[in-house]
Amino acid sequence: MPLTDAKCRSAHPGTKLQKLTDGGGLQLWLQPTGARLWRFAYRFDGKQKLLALGVYPTVPLARARQAREDARRLLADGLDPGLEKKRQAQAQADAPTFRGIADEYVAKLRREKRSEATMAKIEWLLGFAHAEFGDEPIGQIAAPAILKVLRSLESRERYESARRLRSTIGSVFRYAIATARAETDPTYALRGALTQVKATPRSAITDAKKFGALLRAVDAFDGQPGTRIALQLLALLFPRPGELRLAQWTEFDLERAVWSIPASRMKMRRPQRVPIPRQGVELLSALRLISKGDFLFAGVRSPSRPISDGTLNAALRRLGYAKDEATGHGFRATASSLLNESGKWHPDAIERQLAHTEGNSIRAAYARGEHWDERVTMMQWWADYLDQLRIPASDTFLETGVCNRKAP
Repeated sequence: MPLTDAKCRSAHPGTKLQKLTDGGGLQLWLQPTGARLWRFAYRFDGKQKLLALGVYPTVPLARARQAREDARRLLADGLDPGLEKKRQAQAQADAPTFRGIADEYVAKLRREKRSEATMAKIEWLLGFAHAEFGDEPIGQIAAPAILKVLRSLESRERYESARRLRSTIGSVFRYAIATARAETDPTYALRGALTQVKATPRSAITDAKKFGALLRAVDAFDGQPGTRIALQLLALLFPRPGELRLAQWTEFDLERAVWSIPASRMKMRRPQRVPIPRQGVELLSALRLISKGDFLFAGVRSPSRPISDGTLNAALRRLGYAKDEATGHGFRATASSLLNESGKWHPDAIERQLAHTEGNSIRAAYARGEHWDERVTMMQWWADYLDQLRIPASDTFLETGVCNRKAP
């Protein structure tokens, strides 16, 4: 007589193994320990065999019956269900996992000399994916599993991190496709599924008089001397904060007044030379006397590590500037605005000093020059101009101090 779910639930184990039959070879074994085990009894190649189908009630009666029918179809095709189950388990064990493919992809990026900051960000993002499905075969990961991870970030209002994680996971899948270990990229189906947050530009002061007030506040900063000098150099040289934070003394030639930033630390992966005006050389010389280790701005706890990426913005907050007023990255926007408004410099020289790349690919093929001589003159003019802005109530440009240094 076929089993019912009620009978499966109410059956009580005894002192010996009991077997309840559903028909067609499906049995529910009641162990003396209380365990209820599904078994499929069949004959293959003249031998009596058993196939384990799971534990009741984790595997309910309906699913056990479905498993029995799947096994009977294999028998009809001349295949041993037990052997096929072992083959499938082995194939799954041998299948490349998401974590394994991701590790290969990360190693590839390291061979391509991606910056340590970029690699740290990618590995941090992949940590969220690994926690959810890192050890699953990459070919079995579907869009809903990925969306679950992304939603966990969105629930904490980390919308940009969720967007970047989707892109990073997609890169891993595309690498797997290229190496013939996956067929599709499930992240493609998630386009439009994430919360779209309108990007807001980083806060920056573009009014000359207000920027002069900020410069005076920075000069009076009573925190760590190295932090004050870092803020002064941000205003003077306007690099990206990460480029300055990770700067090492080996990159500087103070005699020639040149800072050479390697491509591995540049956003656009192109080496950058920065002319250093006289005021910058003075600041760096003073910093050299108090600096410890290889980094210009070593952390307080360890000279072998640079200051954190929040140090400069925290200093601005300490000076009384809110995050919607001024940021470390905002010094670049300030310099770009005031240099362009002066009308004295070619826009290409300003863009090259900002280490921006040409968006027009055709024009970029012809705009490869560094505009070095003009940039040397421009940077000294800019430093002198900042000195003038530091004077309260000053609204005039100081046009002295023009330098005629040539590229080394």
